[in-house]
Amino acid sequence: MSRLDARFAALKKEGRAGFVPFITAGDPDPETSFAILEKLPAAGADIIELGMPFSDPMADGPAVQASSTRALKAGASMSRTLDMLRKFRKADSKTPIVLMGYFNPIHAYGTARFSRDAAAAGADGLIVVDLPPEEDEVLRAPAAAQGLDIIRLATPTSDDARLGKILDGASGFLYYVSIAGVTGTRTFDAAQVKAAIARIRKQSQLPVAVGFGIKTPDHAAAIAAIADAVVVGSAIVNQIGAKLGEPRERVVASVLELVKSLAESAHASRRETV
Repeated sequence: MSRLDARFAALKKEGRAGFVPFITAGDPDPETSFAILEKLPAAGADIIELGMPFSDPMADGPAVQASSTRALKAGASMSRTLDMLRKFRKADSKTPIVLMGYFNPIHAYGTARFSRDAAAAGADGLIVVDLPPEEDEVLRAPAAAQGLDIIRLATPTSDDARLGKILDGASGFLYYVSIAGVTGTRTFDAAQVKAAIARIRKQSQLPVAVGFGIKTPDHAAAIAAIADAVVVGSAIVNQIGAKLGEPRERVVASVLELVKSLAESAHASRRETV
């Protein structure tokens, strides 16, 4: 059983949703970024999304765009992202980590080489925002050969026919984008998200993680009541950006405090039947 499968099975047994924080590898610098990453599980992270920095993250709003810019200015690269993951795995062999980003850096690295190196470094799955199902065979095949899940995204505009295409070949979990737009710019409508998850469940047994538009502990609790996992990114990287210039220890402590509050709300939320 993969780390992702094992984690979602454990969450289901416990009757709660998982909490999934997102950070960008290397933001705001390699040392601070790793100091945050290694402490996320203790702060309540059930699964971690680790962003692969890219100069043009078009699905992301200002906060995540800024995090990629900071990381790249500090020397981030695909190799350094994988090194960061490899270092994390020396102390943590259980927490699933999903690499999230865009196809351009993967293509430049080489899809077969990337899949091999990502798996060897300890990645469990990939979310490639700008690689639609019709075109992801170029990555899905080498990733599958290395045991990496390809996690697809569904949105409020994904009708039943489109949802079927998205689910065909998806694995690990399905990422439901709760708003029509980029990350961190709007909030979600809980009733609409609940209806969307119910529709997804008619077609798939994959766990459903919900992200985009989730900014506060109350937001996290609302989504945790209806989804299998809650993803928060912009609020966390915003916190990093707000603490720039402060001592590393303060930056790390501030971010982990936010993560802990979000995770506690998600974990405390009572699950509804969807």
